[in-house]
Amino acid sequence: MLSLTSVQQRALRARAHALNPVVVIGNKGLTASIFRELEASLEAHELIKVRASDADRTARNALLMQICAELNAAPVQHIGKILVIYRPSDEQTSQAPKRRAPGKSKGARRTKRSHQSDS
Repeated sequence: MLSLTSVQQRALRARAHALNPVVVIGNKGLTASIFRELEASLEAHELIKVRASDADRTARNALLMQICAELNAAPVQHIGKILVIYRPSDEQTSQAPKRRAPGKSKGARRTKRSHQSDS
């Protein structure tokens, strides 16, 4: 099971906010088809939301830990019946480009401009 720092978790929670659940775990619990669907969703998206129908919070937490252990993923968040799971793709971990902060380009400078009229 992967572990995340608190900064990484905060960033992933922010990214997951707009997502809708892609997998729904019903009364039958974790079946082989659920694991296949979770695997496919993590491969495609890296960060997914899962809806669990179990009413007991401790059972949902155990479900989250079991999913993360089986799929080598990291638990990001558990709020109510929604579970957020993250697993980086193989391509991203092997060839991850370094990203700059948005809006800052290398070597770009701002110059002051005068706003005087030619009257």
